[in-house]
Amino acid sequence: MHKLAAKGNMNERIDVVLRKFRSRMTSYPPGVCPLALYRSLLHISMNQSCGKCVPCRDGLKDVDYLLRKILNGDGENDTLALLEDKCRMIARTADCAVGVVGANLILDSLTEFADEYESHINNGRCVENVIQTTPCITLCPAHVDVPGYIAQIKNENYADAVKVIRNRNPFPTACAFVCEHPCEKKCRRSLVDDPINIRGLKKYAVDNANADSVENPTANVSTGKKIAVVGAGPSGMTAAYFLALMGHAVDVYEEHEKAGGMLRYGIPEYRLPKDRLDQDIDAILSAGDIKMHYNTRIGRDISFSAVREGHDAVFLGLGAQLGNRMPMENADAKNVIPAADFLQLVAGGNAPDLSGKKVVLIGGGNVAMDAARTAVRLNAASVHVFTRKRDDITALAEEVEGAMQEGVRFRTLLSFLHIETDKETNEVRSVWLQPEIVAGYDEFGLVTTEDSSEYPYRFTCDYLILAVGQRSDSVDFEKESVPTQRGRIVADETCMVDGMDGVFSGGDCVTGPSTAINAIAAGQVAAANIDEYLGYHHKILGKPEIPPAYPNPCIPTGRAELEQKDPFERKDNFDHVELSMTFEEAMREAGRCLRCDYYGCGAMEGGRGE
Repeated sequence: MHKLAAKGNMNERIDVVLRKFRSRMTSYPPGVCPLALYRSLLHISMNQSCGKCVPCRDGLKDVDYLLRKILNGDGENDTLALLEDKCRMIARTADCAVGVVGANLILDSLTEFADEYESHINNGRCVENVIQTTPCITLCPAHVDVPGYIAQIKNENYADAVKVIRNRNPFPTACAFVCEHPCEKKCRRSLVDDPINIRGLKKYAVDNANADSVENPTANVSTGKKIAVVGAGPSGMTAAYFLALMGHAVDVYEEHEKAGGMLRYGIPEYRLPKDRLDQDIDAILSAGDIKMHYNTRIGRDISFSAVREGHDAVFLGLGAQLGNRMPMENADAKNVIPAADFLQLVAGGNAPDLSGKKVVLIGGGNVAMDAARTAVRLNAASVHVFTRKRDDITALAEEVEGAMQEGVRFRTLLSFLHIETDKETNEVRSVWLQPEIVAGYDEFGLVTTEDSSEYPYRFTCDYLILAVGQRSDSVDFEKESVPTQRGRIVADETCMVDGMDGVFSGGDCVTGPSTAINAIAAGQVAAANIDEYLGYHHKILGKPEIPPAYPNPCIPTGRAELEQKDPFERKDNFDHVELSMTFEEAMREAGRCLRCDYYGCGAMEGGRGE
């Protein structure tokens, strides 16, 4: 009895260690050598081996020896061939999953990182001489100096924190409210406890220093150059902001009556209050010589040719504002609407009356969650979200949780078959769904599905929202010979449009639907390359000096989460749902930052890694 109890206690202690280890796995920094990563994963299999079968017990050790030889620069092509043969033998003959999985792991690496193996054998190093970088800066698409503005918050310099953010991102407020915070994914604080709540700290900064009250960097002297920006969404306004600071005159053409793009017309008020978005817009418009042309559509009010002729360069930031309909019968029936169109109707003050209606929503992304939670606020009797598989629910976990709290119901393993309508009114009456079962995994490690033997079934509804993707409204530009592929403008990594001198494009109209921060990053890149195209190399000045870093004692401390209003209170209106951190929470959270820009993986020559 005592031995069993002791053994049970030991297993519980090991489980505690493993829970801590999982966070170490997620915090592998950007720039880690792929082969070193695979070797560390191989060691996990080696440590799990029971030692009974030779292929696993001895074979994995041989694989580790060969992999270490390659990493040390002592490998040859014969070493690579021997490594592959050894792994195939282990995968074929090992008694259990430990050896099979360990060997297959390395076999996968031989395919996935063939160039890395070749470089280590021929050159003794990684393909691009990989070095570890500051994770939060690297993973932010706009490369905002995250440790820098967290340090300003810690010193209670909130305006300077906004200035640090704005040095790379002119939408500090919008991103504080809606950014998907990729900067947190590999936060090195995970080695100690949990990632820092970077978005929450950003929100605290802009809540204490409104963006339109913080002065912009001083604009460079006028260059006499004039650039047209088509589209006043996050990519277009970002490009306009940086181009104006560089000294260029900017004309922004926007078909709506206000700027902001999908930040204004796609994200509901309860997530991003438009008066707060206006603070970012007003700050951008005060940056320099920016002239707005609202209610102006290219191809209707002015030709694209005329825009090109009147400017030294053009940036197309069209976004992806048109919702997709599924290629099936009755997809254009009454009360069937793409999610993007639905959200724009609501944002424009033309919200449909959903009182007493059963709403069905197909799709599981952030736009789907916005549409579902909006339908709740429009007094729908019920809202059901259907997806084919659980992996299709790609929305942020907090958005899914928020929807559930507000009464949205979720069902997975259901594929969408067709729409049934009333023959007289052509209104949607039901959707037909096919039950699915899980099958194997695809090349990306996501589970696939196949039809179940169960019969399809009919689910009645009064309103159907299709969150199945968005596309750009590029028809008028295609008529003017702007190259497109599957509805997307074709541009290179510098944002220059293929075959069109002086025409640049970026954001959703190039990549397809993405996030606000990715669109902002595209606008930033485009502005820099337009400046180079015009013969300049301007620098944005005015970034505050970053406070010095002090050693962090690495005492495990809980992460401060942003609280929300009670679901029963918030679901009846469009008031903003998220609360700000308290002063004590913000100071403690900012104090958790390990300052990787000075210490550890991000330390660079000069003391700071950008």
